[in-house]
Amino acid sequence: MDRSDSVGIDRSDSVRIDRSDSVGIDRSDSVGEIGERAVIAALTAAATAAGSVDDIVIGSGDDAAVLDIGGSAVISTDTVVEGRHFRFDWSTPQQIGARAVVQSSADVAAMGGRTTGLVVSIACPAATRVGVILDLNDGVVGAAHALGARVLGGDLVAAEQVVVSVTAVGALEGRRPVSLGGARPGDVLAVSGPLGASAAGLAVLSTPGVDDAQWTEVVALHRVPMPDLSQGPVAAAAGAHAMTDISDGLVEELITMSRAAQVAMAVEVAAVPRRPDLARLATELGAEVDEWVLTGGEDHHLLAAFDAASVPDGWTVIGSVREATSTTPEVWVDGRRVGGPDGPDLHGWQSFAEPRG
Repeated sequence: MDRSDSVGIDRSDSVRIDRSDSVGIDRSDSVGEIGERAVIAALTAAATAAGSVDDIVIGSGDDAAVLDIGGSAVISTDTVVEGRHFRFDWSTPQQIGARAVVQSSADVAAMGGRTTGLVVSIACPAATRVGVILDLNDGVVGAAHALGARVLGGDLVAAEQVVVSVTAVGALEGRRPVSLGGARPGDVLAVSGPLGASAAGLAVLSTPGVDDAQWTEVVALHRVPMPDLSQGPVAAAAGAHAMTDISDGLVEELITMSRAAQVAMAVEVAAVPRRPDLARLATELGAEVDEWVLTGGEDHHLLAAFDAASVPDGWTVIGSVREATSTTPEVWVDGRRVGGPDGPDLHGWQSFAEPRG
């Protein structure tokens, strides 16, 4: 008897996806070869094929799940891995814990919800000092309390490296959930805060010889992003048609929203808000500030589509939604199509690409 039999799994009943499927996944390829988004699409297709459940309002494939349990709840989970998403020589355990909470809670905010509770699982080598785990937990608890949430429980297991998984539970409090796929031609695109600071902070940490004492604020924003997640419920109350948090870079999020809604999305780089000191830092490092703003990710501010008259105070309009001219994701930056023959080749974070620390 193998483990699948012991828990009652019949292999013949599993959902199989091959190249004849619309997703186009070959099971013999590696996850790295296929890429994160294609694998997620396959998993979403499998979840959909398995049938619907009455209490699932929005399920697999969006920023978070929404369940109707006598008042809709929002649930999302994120995992960060040592050496891939964080480094102990760059961040303290408290900062790592806080950052994990922010990124999971940002997904709840992207649905229009407010985080109310967290479940946290930590994996670590047996040789890890207890103080490290306690400090990491302090960061989790502190960030949770700052959001008005509580840590509800979790797990601790042995592993070869430190891994932190945070499941955030939130409440919509009577608001309708805001999905990824609701953008409509004629909408405007807006963001809830400045972009590029986390990428700039990462560039400082990654560049030998840079005096990071001059750039403490951007480095701090890489270690622990500080988005105003209360803007998720604000946007939902204002009637946002679609929303997501900017975790993988603005361009990647626009591609995802374009695919979900089958619309074209166009932005102007100069309209995207950013800290004024990023231009000076980019010059010092020989980098492009617009690249940080468009592809950097991890700021976790929110991106949403609104009627032009419904954009909340404090949000910045950066572009518009148009009719699509093709069935593939269609994102335009300064009038040029991303990935097109004469357009910019822009990519954000890919889970199976190089680590970013």
